[in-house]
Amino acid sequence: QPCGPDSAGIGPSATSMTDRPHSGILNVDKPYGLTSMEVVRRVKRALGVKKGVGHGGTLDPIATGVIPVCIGQATRVMEYLLGGSKEYTCRVHMGVSTDTFDAMGEISAERDASHVTYQKIEMALEEFHGEIAQVPPVYSALKRQGRRLYDLAREGVEVELDPRPVFVHEVRITDWDPPVATVNIECGKGFYVRSLAHDLGNALGCGGHLTSLVRRRTGPFHLDDSVSLEEAVQGIESGRACDMLTGPDSVLESIPAMIVGQQHLRAIRNGRPLPTGIGPSNDPNEGRIRAYSTDGTFVATMRFDPTLRQWRPHKVFNN
Repeated sequence: QPCGPDSAGIGPSATSMTDRPHSGILNVDKPYGLTSMEVVRRVKRALGVKKGVGHGGTLDPIATGVIPVCIGQATRVMEYLLGGSKEYTCRVHMGVSTDTFDAMGEISAERDASHVTYQKIEMALEEFHGEIAQVPPVYSALKRQGRRLYDLAREGVEVELDPRPVFVHEVRITDWDPPVATVNIECGKGFYVRSLAHDLGNALGCGGHLTSLVRRRTGPFHLDDSVSLEEAVQGIESGRACDMLTGPDSVLESIPAMIVGQQHLRAIRNGRPLPTGIGPSNDPNEGRIRAYSTDGTFVATMRFDPTLRQWRPHKVFNN
């Protein structure tokens, strides 16, 4: 399939080279020490573009693992990546707290952790299942009155942060090598693994901080299928970028799909709703579908208008 704006078929797919602009999602294994934006900047430089590239979820410099880089029209589905579930493996050092909640910060407290056992960590983690209230780290990219929290923290400005609801699908200890615990997490959007490390240490009465973090999955993108940043850049510069890209619809597989003929295709491309009765009959309550042309080209995401009983184009691709 082509690598340009009309690259996507139904579901994730490899792509082939064309002279159209690159468009798709690159599954990169972020290296230690780089910010997520530096990964984006390096991909931009390799592509020779100044815009049209973004990432599907920030990773701290201390973290490695999956960071989907969206290129071209694929940047329009970034919201689905940001809102999707993620899986992590982290290591938490018990008995030592830091101001950033990770190993990049200054030590703020040291306490005895000799009482901590595998079973006690397992029991403590039971409180972190399901919907929980989590306070973000003060050293984070969240904004308060237009300024990043980490900038305020570095200036010594104290900011009172309110707990935010986050959802944890699964959290479990997989190894205990005192004083370091290895924990696997599957969570929803807005979850801070650093805060989990800090809160878990406090729940055990000894404090703790994050020493390493690997993101194993974001949405449909898995670490086993990723490429290194160096491989990604080399692939782009040697003209093999399309071999590494998946279509933007690869992140929409949970949304029902339908195929439209030429008449309805023209209506969608012109921003007009589809007539009543078109679309999956059992789906209006879900409110979203993805539309494809008869040749398998991904065309648009559609939203259901319950008042008019019509499917309206939400995001149209390949214009």
